[in-house]
Amino acid sequence: MLSPALRAAVESLPAAERLVAGYHRGWCEADGAPRVSTSGGGKSVRPALTLLAAAAVGARPAEAVPGAVAVELVHDFTLLHDDVIDGDALRRHRPAAWSLFGTPAAVLTGDALMVAALSALAQAPAERAGAAVQEMVSTLLELVEGQSHDVAFEKAHEVSVADYLAMAVGKTGSLIGCACALGGALAGADTVRVGGLREFGRHLGVAFQCADDILGIWGHTACSGKPVGADLAARKKSLPVVAALTAPGAAAGRLRELYRASHPMEDAEVDLARRLVEDAGGRQAAEGEARRQMAAALRSLSLARPTVDGHRQLHDLACAMTRRAS
Repeated sequence: MLSPALRAAVESLPAAERLVAGYHRGWCEADGAPRVSTSGGGKSVRPALTLLAAAAVGARPAEAVPGAVAVELVHDFTLLHDDVIDGDALRRHRPAAWSLFGTPAAVLTGDALMVAALSALAQAPAERAGAAVQEMVSTLLELVEGQSHDVAFEKAHEVSVADYLAMAVGKTGSLIGCACALGGALAGADTVRVGGLREFGRHLGVAFQCADDILGIWGHTACSGKPVGADLAARKKSLPVVAALTAPGAAAGRLRELYRASHPMEDAEVDLARRLVEDAGGRQAAEGEARRQMAAALRSLSLARPTVDGHRQLHDLACAMTRRAS
């Protein structure tokens, strides 16, 4: 259900942006030549959540396809912009789009994908399209605010765990919450059930971000598709780092010194930072927060009164998403 609609949405873009989007999704090479393997476009967990959420409230998943397309397009929009902002040269095991096509092309393609996402929602049945578009508009504002806080954290000397979690709700939780809420809204569910699905997704998104932060420090490039240790080298304040920086003890103190230094981190210092974060309890704190967020997600899911099969499928997908770092 997803692939034909998603390809049609990308095909509707202007030629230049269509090429960059197709490359980013792994559908083609930088010169436009089709790829033999098209497995590099991500796992599509957000649209899967949208379709499963619709099924969980008793509708046909096909009713939620416009929402599934929209959240995947917005996700790609955020990734294109994130790679520009962070200077990450690798995405999904390939050179990031900006590193091949240039920063302006990557930014414009992200903008085009955002417009295409809203267009996809507007094509839903008239009685449900308005609520779906409003859900996405609210989410886009949260995404911008979350990304803004994430960038600001890089220069801030003091960031608390509470500050970080509020940022993670905006940057990651909001879109995953939107994915689930759109499934319910396009299925015609009432506001209480849609709200339960939304909160399930928001908590799941924070748990997912915790897992992603752990992968960014202790994972492997072959699994994540991004350079492991790059966030440490850039002195980014992910959750394990924030928890470690605010902890007592010698390891936390040494880590604070390393993070406040102005010189670029060399490989040996990145390795040292990784050890210090773990010694100061950062990894343990992030793993604990992921568990707490998952428990909150499942409590919220019960408010949506999902079908038995729907609950099982959403539960299983949520567990798969948050076990990425194990």
